[in-house]
Amino acid sequence: MAFLRWLLPLAVTAFVLAGLGWLAFLFAVQRTVLFPAPLAAGGDAGLARVGGERLWLDHAGGRSEAWLLPAARPLAERGPLVVFAHGNGELIDHWLHEFEAPRHFGVSVLLVEYPGYGRSSGAPSQASIASAMVAAYDLAVARPEIDARRVVGWGRSLGGGAVCALAEERALAALVLESTFTSVRSFARRFGLPGFLVRDPFDNLGVVRDFAGPLLVVHGEHDDLIPPAHARELHAAARRASLHWLPCGHNDCPRPWPAVREFLAAHGLLR
Repeated sequence: MAFLRWLLPLAVTAFVLAGLGWLAFLFAVQRTVLFPAPLAAGGDAGLARVGGERLWLDHAGGRSEAWLLPAARPLAERGPLVVFAHGNGELIDHWLHEFEAPRHFGVSVLLVEYPGYGRSSGAPSQASIASAMVAAYDLAVARPEIDARRVVGWGRSLGGGAVCALAEERALAALVLESTFTSVRSFARRFGLPGFLVRDPFDNLGVVRDFAGPLLVVHGEHDDLIPPAHARELHAAARRASLHWLPCGHNDCPRPWPAVREFLAAHGLLR
C-alpha cells in the first residue's frame, strides 16, 4: 500500500507533465504546420509574357511580392479588381496562368504573396499576412485603371483567412471564399490544442457575419481536408450569400468561372 501511495502521485504528475509538454509542442509548431512557406518556384519569367507587372509591398510584416495581371479587355476607364490569396502550400507563381478567363471578361487580378513565402521577406502569421493584404489593396486602388468601388477579395483555403482579414480593414465590394474554413480553431481540436492557444485564429465565420456585401462560397463536394460543413456554415452566417458546389475534393477543383462571372454580373461588378 505504501508503494501505491507513492506511485499514484508520481503517475499523475507524469501524466500532467506529458500533457503540458504536448500542448507546448503544438503551440510551438503550429505555425510550421499552418504556413509551410514554399520557396520560390522559378522567378517571374512568365509574368511579362502575360502582360503582368511585378510590385513590391513594404508593410509592417516585411516586404511582399505581388503580381498585377491587367484586364485583357477593359470594360471602362476604371475596371474591377480581384485580390487573390492562395492556399498555405502554394505561391503566386502557381497561379500566374489560372486567371485568363476573368481577365478576358474585364477583370484585373492582383496575386499577393505572404510574408516568408517565395521571394518575400518576413515571417507568416495572421497579422503579417493581413498587413501584406492591406498594403496590396492600398497600392492597387491608387492606380488609375482600378475602380476602388469594385474590388473583390478571393481566397482559396488558407487564403480565405487572408481575404477575410483584409475585409476587416478595407472596404470590399464582394467576397469569394473557395474551399476555406470557418476558423483555424475549428481544426485545432483535432490535434488536442485548445482554441485559446491558437496563435492565428483566422475567424472567417465572424467576419462573414459582419460583412455587408455579397459572398460567393465555392467548395468541393468531396473535400476531406476542409469538410463541406464549413462551406454550409459560412453560407448560413452571411447576410447575402450564394453557395456553389464543385465535383471535386480540395486541391483538384476546376476553376468555377461560370459561377464567378454570374456572381460578379449579378452584383453590378461587371459593366
